[in-house]
Amino acid sequence: MTRAGVAMALLALGACAKPPLPVAAEPAPGVQCDANAAQALVGRAAATVAAEAQRLSGARSVRRYATGDAVTMDFRPDRLNIESDAAGNVAKFSCG
Repeated sequence: MTRAGVAMALLALGACAKPPLPVAAEPAPGVQCDANAAQALVGRAAATVAAEAQRLSGARSVRRYATGDAVTMDFRPDRLNIESDAAGNVAKFSCG
């Protein structure tokens, strides 16, 4: 088979693929993070307070990062962000 024939066969097969299912842009109603509920944990070791902070905030997921780290800019109202300082202690909590 020639290269052109192989390319045509691959294009034909690609056209048969099912499109991906749409992803819900919004979380389930009533599920939202409340970072204020975890503010008492600021200053403690980030590794040891993550689960407690998630429970207190009501967040579905947690993202931990150090101050200055690159993070994605996607906004998720059900996610708790835990920013830690150079010593590994919580610098701040935020949602999104």
